Parts: sequence; C-alpha cells; structure tokens
Amino acid sequence: MEMSLSARNQLLATIESVTLGDIMAHVVMRIGDQQVESVITRASAEAMNLKQGDSVRAVIKSTEVMIQKG
Repeated sequence: MEMSLSARNQLLATIESVTLGDIMAHVVMRIGDQQVESVITRASAEAMNLKQGDSVRAVIKSTEVMIQKG
C-alpha cells in the first residue's frame, strides 16, 4: 500500500543521530551539506526504529518559507 502525503516539501535525508528522551526524540538529518533537526515523539522514533545512517524523507509542512539572498 503506497502512502500519500499532501506536503510538497519532501527532502531525502540521512539520519546523523537520534537522541531519545523520556517523551520526545531529537533527530538530526543530513540533506546534502545541510543539517535539519526535528523533535518527534519518542514513540514515533521507536515505531520507525530510527537509527544513524537510515535513509528517510524529511517532510516540511509550513505556512511560511522565507528566502534570503546574499
């Protein structure tokens, strides 16, 4: 079964680290030469069995994206 998702900003990433807390998990991902960080529930991180080196998709759903030039 293929999963559909309405968010358009989906970036392929590699997990650099997962730090589990009591309730939340801090996930650091590498996208090219940039790092993206996310805080998700510990239950979600454990359900996905996230670990360093995993290939994932960072899905960014935002009402505002700012651009800076120069």
